Amino acid sequence: MTATPYCLYGASHSLYTGKVRCYLRNQGIDYVEVPTWHPDFAERILPQIGRGIIPVLETPEGQVIQDSIDIIDHLEAQGVRWPVYPSTPLQRIVAVIIEYYGCQAMLKHAMHYRWSYRAEQEAFLRCAFTLGSGAEMADKIMGRMSSYLPRLGVNQASIPLIESSYHELLALLEAHFREMPYLLGWRPSIADYGLIAPMFAHLGRDPVPLAVMQQRAPRVHRWVERMTAPGLDVVEYPQHDPGFVADDALPATLEAVLQHIAGEIFPELTDKLAFLQSWLDEHQPADRAPVSERPQIRQVGMVQTQFRGADIEVGVEPYLLYVLQRASAVMQAQPAERQQALSARLARLGLADALPKPGAYRVGRRDNLECWLKV
Repeated sequence: MTATPYCLYGASHSLYTGKVRCYLRNQGIDYVEVPTWHPDFAERILPQIGRGIIPVLETPEGQVIQDSIDIIDHLEAQGVRWPVYPSTPLQRIVAVIIEYYGCQAMLKHAMHYRWSYRAEQEAFLRCAFTLGSGAEMADKIMGRMSSYLPRLGVNQASIPLIESSYHELLALLEAHFREMPYLLGWRPSIADYGLIAPMFAHLGRDPVPLAVMQQRAPRVHRWVERMTAPGLDVVEYPQHDPGFVADDALPATLEAVLQHIAGEIFPELTDKLAFLQSWLDEHQPADRAPVSERPQIRQVGMVQTQFRGADIEVGVEPYLLYVLQRASAVMQAQPAERQQALSARLARLGLADALPKPGAYRVGRRDNLECWLKV
């Protein structure tokens, strides 16, 4: 125990808080979790982050960090027991793509199962959302959250496809976790932390999707338990050094998961990237300008696209660049011959277009808010 532990501001039912909480527990980092209704959050934290959003980490030195990627990267830089970024390029690129899939593309799965089945889960959800806010405010919050479904692409045509997608993902992950405890081997990577975000707080706790997981994929449910436990909870596997698969290899069972991901994220990702490029060409934002007109607004427009053949309309967040440009940076750092080989491997997985092409802008961070950075 440190004299002053880290302080995590979050909520039990929060997708991104779950991602950070799992990381802190796995790494054995001393922390306390504080709810958002604690006076400190309104009095000290909100003025520093500029919007009502979680999770937020306050370090023992008093630094305030918002966003799950920034929190994890800050802690990685301090030195941790099990670094989460593979040192080899293919694994690192793939891990970031999986993180994007879990934290961005799977929002439609997480939010559909939470809010389309609200009546079946009312007591459970109400218990979570009334904590610290009361029944009236909980109703407003729950209503606002469920209103996001259309902007995520959840509609009558896509709902059956979202559910079949979840079932297929569970089957593929079940096969993978027969072989090894984590996505890239014998310790969690940033891929695991990206995927645990929806698979814990929503799909692994809310009664309806949790029942589906437990009935269809018990090994996936064990992985959720493993990710939320302190240390590496791998008792059912043969002893193995806590590392990633050697030689930048991808297990065949993970390749099947990646091919599933490719079928899920396109053409939506392609259409979002094209929209962002058109938006940038039109607006030409100043260097370090906020990505949107107000901090609370994460999206800059809507785009028509498809999910597994169903027509959907989705909001476009520049934040997706913040996630995926880290994979692009790994690719660009390789020699030309290595880039060609990596691109060929990604193409065989259907993921060649998942890396944003270098352009005139990147998304960065300024005072805990996303901003445009001119390259």
